[in-house]
Amino acid sequence: MTNVPLKELFAEFPLLFTPVEIPNTPITGIAIDSRRVEAGNLFIAWRGGSADGHAFVPAAIERGAAAIVGEREMTGLPVPYIRVENSIEAVTWLAAAFYGWPGRSLTVIGVTGTDGKTTTCNLLYQVMLAAGLKAGLISTVNAVIGGEVLDTGFHVTTPDAPDVQFYLSKMVAAGLTHVILETTSHGLAQRRTDAAQYDVAVVTNVTHEHLDQHGSYENYRAAKARLFQLLAVTADKPQGNPRLAVLNRDDSSYAYLSSIVHRPSSAVCYGLNGEADVRAENISYSPQGIRFDAAGPGFRVPVTSALVGEFNVSNCLAALTAAVRGLGVDPETAARGLAALTGVPGRMERIDLGQPFTAIVDFAHTPNALRVAINAVRKMIGSPLPQSGEGSGVRAGRVIAIFGSAGLRDKEKRRMMAEVAAELADVSILTAEDPRTESLDGILEEMAAGARSRGGTEGQAFVRVADRGEAIRFGVRMAAPGDVVIACGKGHEQSMCFGETEYPWDDRTAMRAALAELVGAAGPAMPYLPTQEK
Repeated sequence: MTNVPLKELFAEFPLLFTPVEIPNTPITGIAIDSRRVEAGNLFIAWRGGSADGHAFVPAAIERGAAAIVGEREMTGLPVPYIRVENSIEAVTWLAAAFYGWPGRSLTVIGVTGTDGKTTTCNLLYQVMLAAGLKAGLISTVNAVIGGEVLDTGFHVTTPDAPDVQFYLSKMVAAGLTHVILETTSHGLAQRRTDAAQYDVAVVTNVTHEHLDQHGSYENYRAAKARLFQLLAVTADKPQGNPRLAVLNRDDSSYAYLSSIVHRPSSAVCYGLNGEADVRAENISYSPQGIRFDAAGPGFRVPVTSALVGEFNVSNCLAALTAAVRGLGVDPETAARGLAALTGVPGRMERIDLGQPFTAIVDFAHTPNALRVAINAVRKMIGSPLPQSGEGSGVRAGRVIAIFGSAGLRDKEKRRMMAEVAAELADVSILTAEDPRTESLDGILEEMAAGARSRGGTEGQAFVRVADRGEAIRFGVRMAAPGDVVIACGKGHEQSMCFGETEYPWDDRTAMRAALAELVGAAGPAMPYLPTQEK
């Protein structure tokens, strides 16, 4: 078991704290949940949205906490107490110190954005492997450390600060030299990665999402921007500091983000826009994937990818630009790495049990992501847009979109997603997606109102099917040869929340179950959800 003196954890602590003199109490780990405190841990308490961690200090001490960090004035404790101004900010620096500042020994590439983060991270990971770099990956799906794959949990954004530093330390111990860290707005706003020591920062896009937490698009965009501001506080590293911001020239966030990148950082942009530093030209789409030429200063290289859709052209460009301009990877090698990624779990993932139509599961859970997903499958099958918003009969080449909108989250998104689908899909099937403690019927009514506002007629252009498994069954049963059935919103996720209970759920399993029933093939059983009983 690692023991680090408490005094050492504060030796490079960049924030104010009292008392100034810290004892050498041995610390065995960092805990932010009193229920998980182990003997010798440092317990860090903060005031959260639903509970005040300071109330759990006695429980943490009873479980063996050797010292406490908090924001409130506390006296009479039987262990050392260090008061800080902001415990959430403090935890990332203390965790980094406990694990020996692993980010300083790695070249750290952060990827943020509303949509496409996980795909871009996986593309960049393949590029780095193709270049012979010893790279690791921390995403919302898992952490990849050499041959070891660690699950990062259900409904996870960026892992908590102690987990991030733990993963980074394992990468250093494994002899890795580079790491890609998927970085969410939640993680940035809550300072989980402030001590990650970023060298390259990449943005995919910044669109409507998480306004329930951030309050406004401007606040949400500012949270994303912190990734680029953190480039300037990275410590000098023996292997060098690229300090490069990789921006999307096609996205509305470009002007704002480019304005906040200051020396010693620099910026480069990618996009389909002719003014981008690294551009995609001669793009072609097919059900088998995408092809384009990536052109930048001094190079032009053909790119082939099994991924589909214009948004994946952008994701490929983001990864290639970060590798070539930020890490010095040869463009031809980068293109070879992009071609090596055949897919990302739950991202435009095709499910094929021999049915005469295309079935896809995608993570699209924002209005923009739903728009680009539907547009991508239309281009893939060469299908024209619906004409009237009244449904389209049984003509071939229809897009049947199945999706919901989460409870206790951004409510405006419900209307917006239904509006997008009413405009772009032939048939929309509105269903459950983590209703939590909200009324599912109420959520579906808000979505139906959005569909009606764009001319959709219920029963023709859209239907409501509360049970998600039955909604997927409904979609595959109505599909004709040449159609696309796309289930959006859950992707790789492994659970769905009703009330306060997480039920095991995987859209891919549900799609296979529905298809197996349809074609009479062997397949899994439809997973259980409580809506099956209604």
